Amino acid sequence: MDKQQRVRDPLHNIIEFGASEFELAMWRVVQTGTFQRLRRVKQLGLSDFVYPGATHSRFAHSLGVFHTARQLMKIVQRFEIFEETKAHQAMAAALLHDVGHGPFSHAFEEVGKQLDLKLVNHESISEQLIRESEIADVLNSFDSGFADSVADLIRIDTGSIYSAVVSSQFDADRIDYMQRDRLMTGAQHGAIDFEWLMANLEVANVPYGPSCEESKIQTFVLGPKAICAAETYVLGLFHLYRTVYLHKTTRGAEKLLVELLVRIISLGRDNTWKYTGLPYQHPLLVFARNQSSLRYLMELDDFVLWGALSFLTAASDEVVRDLALRLQKRRLYKCIDVRELLQTQFGFNNNSVVDKACEIISNKISDWLDHKVCKTPHIITDRAERKPYHRYYETTGPVNQIQIRTSKDELVDLIKLSKVVSEIDPFELFRVYVSNEEARIFVNQTIDSVIIKMC
Repeated sequence: MDKQQRVRDPLHNIIEFGASEFELAMWRVVQTGTFQRLRRVKQLGLSDFVYPGATHSRFAHSLGVFHTARQLMKIVQRFEIFEETKAHQAMAAALLHDVGHGPFSHAFEEVGKQLDLKLVNHESISEQLIRESEIADVLNSFDSGFADSVADLIRIDTGSIYSAVVSSQFDADRIDYMQRDRLMTGAQHGAIDFEWLMANLEVANVPYGPSCEESKIQTFVLGPKAICAAETYVLGLFHLYRTVYLHKTTRGAEKLLVELLVRIISLGRDNTWKYTGLPYQHPLLVFARNQSSLRYLMELDDFVLWGALSFLTAASDEVVRDLALRLQKRRLYKCIDVRELLQTQFGFNNNSVVDKACEIISNKISDWLDHKVCKTPHIITDRAERKPYHRYYETTGPVNQIQIRTSKDELVDLIKLSKVVSEIDPFELFRVYVSNEEARIFVNQTIDSVIIKMC
């Protein structure tokens, strides 16, 4: 007889799958091979190069998102006429939102972009798996057509509170990973007042459109007592990006991994596969020969790639061998944080001046690489931007803002109420990773020459 199941979790303590028909179905989804694969895909990719504890999996995170979605449903029940069918769809979507992630997640998506692979976006892959894999069989055995309904909820924002559980400022995914990633990395910043946020979450219909009058969208908002908690929430995520997700060492390791995988898959497409050092039937090479096959993509995970390193370090291709050895022994390229140098060491305070300097330096590096005859790139550049908060006009709708219900019962964007949030500048980075002394000298001389010219 089916019975309640419990999972012990470092963040939520006990995650339960009850004895109801729906939760038993979700437990059967967890037991599928497709979902179990997430045990072998790390949530934070190569972040354990910096934070040794950051080895938690997307499996654990997905269970946590399901648990959080169930908590959000209790809030929905307090404010709305509860629709159980839609609630089930949202909780199933929360559980399955990451099922399509490739090995090392976002790094693999970058490989796909560089090689123009069809199977790139994890959300579209998740949708396909929900509709077509063994997961679909389990979902449809619970309710006919349930798999398509769950996949649709991931793909389309319906404007309902059930969509907001899956994708919004306070969706179950973000609430879980903010807490889980902070816990597992050991980062002491990025904390959020979770209990107070949950206690002050409400459901509201927020005006949506150019004049904010055309239509309304249903989402989570915060009560008037939670402004400080909202500020902490925004700052917490912002600090996690600066110190964990965009950490210079993590990003540098990911750049090398991307270069390695691009090289392996490129060689694996034809008779040059032997130069990789991998056996012909290795999952990476099988995928390289069948890049449109979802089946072979699902054979890849972090363990497959790490397990291949002993073969790759003996590859006859010098690029594969060098990059594999660097990752295996953590001999990464050295980072020169160009933007930070310009702002701190050389005192460039005007963002437009810094942007112009970075662009000139980037172009000079590109020219140098174009004239340098080498198989392994001696210089790799990295640019990224993270805004602390998106203003309404910068996004597609109010689910991307935090709305505060004031004491006058009006909904006001947090950025209009908080000087803390409105005054934070975006975090921008331009970093250069160099493999040897020649490259390091060239980059430093380039920076110096640009500074002299612009001063």
